[in-house]
Amino acid sequence: MTQSLWLGTIDPVSLPSLPASTTCDVCIIGGGLTGLYTAYVLAKSGVDVVLLEANSHIGHGTTGNSTGKLTAQHSIVYANLIEKLSVDEARLYYQLNQIAVEKALQLLPKESIQQVDSLLYCQTKEGYAQLLKEWNAYKVLNIKAKLTSDTELPFPVTKALSMSQQAQIHPVEVCNFLAKEAISMGAKIYTNTRVKQLNLPQNNLHTANDMSVRYNKLILCTHYPIEAFRGLQLFKLSNSRSYMVASKITDTLQGQYLCVDTPTRSIRTATINGEHYLVLGGANHIAGETTNTEPYYDAIQNEMKAYFDQEPIYRWSAQDIETPDMVPYVGRITPSLPNVFIATGYRKWGISNSFVAGDILSSLITGAGNEDGAIPLYSPARTKSFGDQFMQMLKVGGFVAKEFVAGYVKHANTPTCTHLGCKTKWNEADGTWDCPCHGSRFNAKGEVLEGPAVHPLKLD
Repeated sequence: MTQSLWLGTIDPVSLPSLPASTTCDVCIIGGGLTGLYTAYVLAKSGVDVVLLEANSHIGHGTTGNSTGKLTAQHSIVYANLIEKLSVDEARLYYQLNQIAVEKALQLLPKESIQQVDSLLYCQTKEGYAQLLKEWNAYKVLNIKAKLTSDTELPFPVTKALSMSQQAQIHPVEVCNFLAKEAISMGAKIYTNTRVKQLNLPQNNLHTANDMSVRYNKLILCTHYPIEAFRGLQLFKLSNSRSYMVASKITDTLQGQYLCVDTPTRSIRTATINGEHYLVLGGANHIAGETTNTEPYYDAIQNEMKAYFDQEPIYRWSAQDIETPDMVPYVGRITPSLPNVFIATGYRKWGISNSFVAGDILSSLITGAGNEDGAIPLYSPARTKSFGDQFMQMLKVGGFVAKEFVAGYVKHANTPTCTHLGCKTKWNEADGTWDCPCHGSRFNAKGEVLEGPAVHPLKLD
């Protein structure tokens, strides 16, 4: 298995597994940044919170394998949001994510966060056209930015679009901090506690270690929704995988960079325990689509050697989910289940959107906060018939979903994903079984690494 820079440079926080069945006001499933920040905000408001994390440590899933960029500059997004939604909604999306950056800069310890400029850059005519379109959207939305030809990068750049006062974090360090703060305010956080069954009408769940939790409200912060929520596949939550490498360097960059050309590239630096690191990422493809993933790593490693004269010492991959309109789903899943909430579909920009999601979820649950505009923008209900189709999927037990993925269910000598029966594919570079349908991942022993599956593979 590979390891991210963030997981390799910090000691994990040891937390217990759920020792006995319990009750709570709010149960959060998922111990990444969204779940932990939400637990922190709710506990600060006096809410009785229990958070369950399937992995051995918090922040070791999607968050711990991210780039750690905390920015409102989400690639080419605002021009698209104006076209897909409206000027007002695009402006609100920017404002919410910029507030998230500013809030994090105030909340997090200085050693965990660094303020930097964020830059989109291009090297082709096609990329330049995209950059100009985004620049025009910035002007319509009154986003402070500048178009420049000056960067710190060691290769030619046509133009760059710079957004100031953004940030970057050590994502695992931030998760550890938020967990400590949430626990100090009364939240209970348990690791090694995988949820295997949800009984939604009865407001309870069962874990793999035969414990149960009875709750008043449930929040799913599990990246891709866990197995009980099979209806969400109908809403085109697409999975993509990208690759990252990191090396030691002698100095850091003053900005963080993202190439808008194809293939895209992400560049940032970090200082950890006095050592400087360069993080280079990109090489996207649909999750589970290929077995030979080594060339994706090779492409990035070769660029690191060519442009930065460095050999990678860390390498890892990450999986991301996108909604049809580029805005995450955060909020109540359906009016029929008013006490069940979700946060997913961050489209690679889960650091800032985790803070946005936590504030939206807290506002929905406590009735406090000033999230009136954010709630409808991020609401899953904005997708036509979301709630009706979701409930229908629960009633039919996944039958329609199985038809939907039938194209992937082939007769092959590979393990069958325990989510909906797709054939998994072996990921040679990462040493994992990956599902091309909804993104579940399993290690070589068949143990679940990423949902929505909750049961291990049968490797007979």
